[in-house]
Amino acid sequence: MESFPIISLEKLNGEERGITMEKIKDACENWGFFECVNHGIPHELLDRVEKMTKEHYKKCMEERFKESIKNRGLDSVHTEVNDVDWESTFYLKHLPISNISDVPDLHDDYRTLMKEFAGKIEKLSEELLDLLCENLGLEKGYLKKVFYGSKSPTFGTKVSNYPPSPKPDLIKGLRAHTDAGGIILLFQDDKVSGLQLLKDGEWVDVPPVKHSIVVNLGDQLEVITNGKYKSVEHRVISQTDGEGRMSIASFYNPGSDSVIFPAPELIGKESEKEKKDNYPKFVFEDYMKLYSAVKFQAKEPRFEAMKAMETTLANNVGPLATA
Repeated sequence: MESFPIISLEKLNGEERGITMEKIKDACENWGFFECVNHGIPHELLDRVEKMTKEHYKKCMEERFKESIKNRGLDSVHTEVNDVDWESTFYLKHLPISNISDVPDLHDDYRTLMKEFAGKIEKLSEELLDLLCENLGLEKGYLKKVFYGSKSPTFGTKVSNYPPSPKPDLIKGLRAHTDAGGIILLFQDDKVSGLQLLKDGEWVDVPPVKHSIVVNLGDQLEVITNGKYKSVEHRVISQTDGEGRMSIASFYNPGSDSVIFPAPELIGKESEKEKKDNYPKFVFEDYMKLYSAVKFQAKEPRFEAMKAMETTLANNVGPLATA
């Protein structure tokens, strides 16, 4: 099997821009994932984020996690568990309104650091969206405009630790799923592996690379590209020993009232039958309400449910406005 795509973004500024854009295009079309190096986020900042995140877990979350596992009897299971993930997490919201000041147990220096980190990730997310626009033949800023809705995108960070598990074959660190949103940027542990994606029916490891940012595409980009790019199923496998795996995933998603639909430039002239095969049009908040109940199930029925809702709305109140 071909190797996982690792792309140096600094090459976009020189003679290898064309080759680099082609690598991004291939990764989006055939993997739904790629790993960025030389992305412009200072390594010193990433080192501090990793250090303080691991310190926070040890100080504030590790014992809580162990107690939770013990109380639920998950430390002594003998059959596969399909309704629990072996992870310890907290969430930071950045847009439209930040909650960093309100999250309990965070040291003030850590809050300040994560605000700085979020700003760098937000900027990189928007730069990547414009690179996708260029490859897709869309106007620069098109994806960002769709994501903004009437106010702003929804942007937040899930900070996770996947502690060592005594029975990783029975409880996944994180069960297989596709991401609901737009573009996801992950800063992950560079020493402990565990993230896998499904490609051609096989689970493939996403390699831990120091100071890299892993990028994956969510369901909304599959809809907007009318299937040209796909969201890809992925999971986290727990390790049996060591310190556990750090994962900081930032989700740059559409605003709650954003109307999501295939970009007209990517549809072209089609017959009525082909139009029926297009992806649906819907409000992002409606998709999220459905997703929250069926996250760990296949994405195709979600798209079909949205298509049925679109048809019902069109019959009753007329088509959704797009602007």
